[in-house]
Amino acid sequence: MDLYDSELKVVAAAQSLAATLDKNVNHTVAAAAMDTYGRIHTGVNVHHFNGGPCAELVAIGNAVAAGAGPLVTIAAAGCGDRGLLSPCGRCRQVILDLYPDALVVVPGPEGSGSPEIAPISALLPYYYRHPDSAPQRLLRFHPRYYEATVSRQKTLTVRWQESHTPGPALAYFEHTEHGPIPIDITSVDTHRLSELTPPLLHLREGSSVDSYIANLREHYPTMPQDATVDIVTLRLSAPNI
Repeated sequence: MDLYDSELKVVAAAQSLAATLDKNVNHTVAAAAMDTYGRIHTGVNVHHFNGGPCAELVAIGNAVAAGAGPLVTIAAAGCGDRGLLSPCGRCRQVILDLYPDALVVVPGPEGSGSPEIAPISALLPYYYRHPDSAPQRLLRFHPRYYEATVSRQKTLTVRWQESHTPGPALAYFEHTEHGPIPIDITSVDTHRLSELTPPLLHLREGSSVDSYIANLREHYPTMPQDATVDIVTLRLSAPNI
């Protein structure tokens, strides 16, 4: 999947910081993370025989110290032109527990030269989730849905492989200057694509399920024909925006 400009900025921040580490044997990896307001927070690893923290964990700590709130995109790069690096197992677990809706930039297939981006849950299949982490959940939207969301016209969305649950969350509008909006996810109901109907999708007269699924495939190009999806209903939790 191609990266957006905002995601490329995260990659550039990690690579730029990594380029300054070539002569420092104690710090060999840099990481960058973007919050819901587009601010980028960085950090470097602390290499030590007793198990110093990875760059991703330092970047997370710096983000928290800056009052960042939820993180939406994370990338790490190695010194010495090693390029982008995938997070280790420990970092994957930490990111999943603290920022379960984050996207992580990883190296593309060998020889491709193009990075890819994946939800943290995809990097840790059959994961264990720390029950006491209490992360702030995000529901990501394309910026074209901002007006419909704040005007309370948009109350439903369909998601594939995103593991949302009822409760408070933030509506986050990707690649835009709009800040996140507090919402409540009121229900999450699972259906196969073949089971979707106009009433389930709250479609207006003249709209078709086939068109809805075609638009869904633009967002999830690898979604299989018999996919199971979640119908997520939501409402604004704040009385006024």
